[in-house]
Amino acid sequence: MEEKKERVLLAGVHTGCKDELRDTTEETMAELSELAKTAGAEVLAEVIQNKQDIETATYMGEGKLDEIKLAAESMEIDTVIFDDELSPVQIRNISEYLGVKVIDRTILILDIFAKRAKSGEGKLQVELAQQKYLLPRLRGMGVMMSRTGGGIGTRGPGETKLESDRRHINRRIASLEADIKEIKKHRGLLRSRRKKDGVITACLVGYTNAGKSTLMNRLTESSVLAEDKLFATLDTTSRAITLPDNRKILITDTVGFIRKLPHHLVEAFKATLEETADADMLIYVIDASNPQYKTHIKVVDLVLSELGALGKPTVYVYNKTDLCGEDFGGGENSIGISAKTGENIEALVDLIAETAPGKKQEMSVLIPYSSGAIVNDLHENQKILSEEYLAEGVRIKLLADKITYAKLRNYII
Repeated sequence: MEEKKERVLLAGVHTGCKDELRDTTEETMAELSELAKTAGAEVLAEVIQNKQDIETATYMGEGKLDEIKLAAESMEIDTVIFDDELSPVQIRNISEYLGVKVIDRTILILDIFAKRAKSGEGKLQVELAQQKYLLPRLRGMGVMMSRTGGGIGTRGPGETKLESDRRHINRRIASLEADIKEIKKHRGLLRSRRKKDGVITACLVGYTNAGKSTLMNRLTESSVLAEDKLFATLDTTSRAITLPDNRKILITDTVGFIRKLPHHLVEAFKATLEETADADMLIYVIDASNPQYKTHIKVVDLVLSELGALGKPTVYVYNKTDLCGEDFGGGENSIGISAKTGENIEALVDLIAETAPGKKQEMSVLIPYSSGAIVNDLHENQKILSEEYLAEGVRIKLLADKITYAKLRNYII
């Protein structure tokens, strides 16, 4: 039996772009609508108020709230979703005024994350974010929940009885933080081991639904979940590929970013997002077919800046050129591709090889037969371009990194 969809109305306040990345616009409302649908809701209407400042007590002016109340009654709306994070006071006041469930963009995103988290680590991180969000809002959320009995914004690993006292929630937060600290420590050990072993690491970053997982599958011939949905994949996945010069690079797919990404979520996912800060390079995926892609770049740059990940060697991948053609507006170190059709993937791999640290150069050496161990080592670890057996030894043309080049300096011909 198909689950009944919640009937929702969307609401936001446009303040005249005081902050381009935080203000409510037609684009952010369209995004909110997609988020609501992703969470399983049926969007029936939306209301935007043009107002210079957000109302401290009620977010919107009374006139607009009256308009929403009438619409909610006539359309039998279950839930009103606001495009910003509401304060505890705002949630309580609006919920009492409208008489329906009230949630905000933050809890909606957390709800989607709760649905999508599959790994133990992902569930811990989502629950921590949910608990930190709920703690100051228990009273307001309690008013809301007394009317509804569940639904969007109340499910997932972070689901908690709202009548639980604050001490219980604080204990749970402390426990979650301790568990995540252990995960962070384990990740740090893995990163140290990779660096010691000389493994090159790259992180796929980008706005949600830019096509990172599809590209991951195309590059690594794997089967990471890839859907045309916001936050289709949540848990971090890593796969290795071999570059044309025989270097191996470990590629990690990270959670997609979005406008107004909840602070609680960024904090909770720090252990995962540190993979981005510690990576040797970034593969920055941009949906070139989206008219808002330049704004998306600003959003991603803002989060990368917060993580201390800007300034790394970066390849800019303008994806979905099958939908928008070649005019993707790329610059230096950028390439247009279609992860879906495979167009330009080989050229992308070449660009990654060119950008990744430890680039190899061509050299020709003559190894005497008495040094056969060197020849075996080169076969195992380097890209051999040609090989010829001569009277005085083996002549090999290969691609070598700086360390190998220095070791073979005496054999160069």
